[in-house]
This record gives sequence, structure tokens and C-alpha cells, in this order.
Amino acid sequence: MSGLKLVKELKLWLLGIAAGLIALHLHLTMRIGDNDLLGASVLFWIAVLSLLWKKRDRLNLESGIFSTFFGASLIILIFFKAIHLSSQDSFVRISPFISILGLSLVASGFKGLKQYWQELSILCFLAIAQGWLFQFDISELTAKFAAFVLWVLGFQVSRQGLLVSLPTGAIEVYAGCSGTGLMLQLVGFAFIFLVLFPTNSRQKILITFVAALLGFVVNGVRVALMAILVALSNQNAFDYWHKGDGSVIFSMISVMVFGLFCHIFILQKSNINRSNIA
Repeated sequence: MSGLKLVKELKLWLLGIAAGLIALHLHLTMRIGDNDLLGASVLFWIAVLSLLWKKRDRLNLESGIFSTFFGASLIILIFFKAIHLSSQDSFVRISPFISILGLSLVASGFKGLKQYWQELSILCFLAIAQGWLFQFDISELTAKFAAFVLWVLGFQVSRQGLLVSLPTGAIEVYAGCSGTGLMLQLVGFAFIFLVLFPTNSRQKILITFVAALLGFVVNGVRVALMAILVALSNQNAFDYWHKGDGSVIFSMISVMVFGLFCHIFILQKSNINRSNIA
């Protein structure tokens, strides 16, 4: 009976520390003003908590002295680093992974880390800063696609390298606007989906490809829109869609479209196949 009480108390302590770490991470994300990272973080944390909740009764909560000390040190490091946070977001991206790693070591030790491989793998995507996954620059490809979108819409457009020009204005597509950030974000959501739902090899490849392609296409449309706004000399609207809340809207659209794709072409199709087999 005392053993069960000890386990319950340990779970409550771990739950409290986890809640504090999650709240701290979201607060730091809001403080640096990275809206894309904030939206992604919320979804990633929901996925991690969902996985942990499903297997809460099957977790082996046994840890050694060294594992507990090392895990606690990582958690303390998170709180210490948060006090001295700079304007850079690299620590904010990697802190969720370090947090869950520290909690896992305190709860289950090094031998029990394999119980949390899904959660740790998911949070690895937040630890990957923009450009780490895509070591090549796709800015010119984005410029070509944006020019193609404008041409399809009937605009008199020309392109030279990274410069997309309309008769009354032009924009230059830098690496930060190339779409790698949104592509990486959607690939991360794809990984969450693959962890949460059973899929075959073909579906895994399809989902990952669609996520990356959708991120590229949506960002290309956004770049085309900004070219139109520059041509119209509408600086306020340009700033809104470039760095303001408008950029978040495009991220939300891409996430919604990707979720709809997964629901219609993966989940519903899988349910239909299971029904036919039954």
C-alpha cells in the first residue's frame, strides 16, 4: 500500500514539473515573438501528452541515483537558461526535448528511456532550427513558383534569379521566405500523425511528401501575394502578410489542408478497407 502511495506521489510530482516546463516553454516562445513556433509547439505538446496519457498505466517508474541526478540537472538547466534567454530561439526550440529527456530520466532512468522514444522523436522536430533539415537553398525555386502563380493569375510577371518583378514593383526571395520553415513544420506534423496512427510504408512516404509539398506551395502563394502588394504600393498590407499575423494565417491554412488530406485519404480510406475486410 505504501508502495502504491509512493508511485502516486511520484506521478503527481512529475505531472507538476511537466506542467511547469510546458508553461515555461510556451511563455518563452511568446516572449521571443515566434508565432509559427508557438502554434507548432502547442500541437506538438498535445501529441506528446496524448501519447503519455495513453500509456500512463504501463510506464515503468524506476530510476537510479545517477539517472535521477542527471535528469534533475537537465531540468534545472532549463529553468536557469530561461532566466538568461536571449532574443535567439535556438534554446526555445531544443528545450522541450531536453525537458522530456530530463523527466524521463528522473521517472524511469536510462533503461526506461525506450518507453519514451515516440515523445522524444516528436520533440526532435522542434529542436531542428530552420535550415538544418534543408541544407540546400530553395529560394530560387520558390521565386520560380511564385512567378508561375502570378502568370497563371494573368499578371505580367518576369523573374531574374531571386527577383520576381511586376510592372510596378518587385520583391526578392531570400532564404527566410523560401518556405523551408513551413515545410519543416508540416513534416513535423506528418511525423506526429505517423506516430499516432498506424500506416503502411506507402502511406508514410505519401504523407511526408504531401506535407513538404504543401508547405512549399502555400508559401509560394504567399510570396506571390506579397509581390502583388508591393506592386500596389500597399506597405501596411505587405508587412501584415510578411511578418505580421498574416503569416500565421497561411500556416493555419496549410495545417488545416494537411489535416483534411490525412483525414480523407488516410483515415477514412483505412476505415473503409477495414470495413470491407470485416
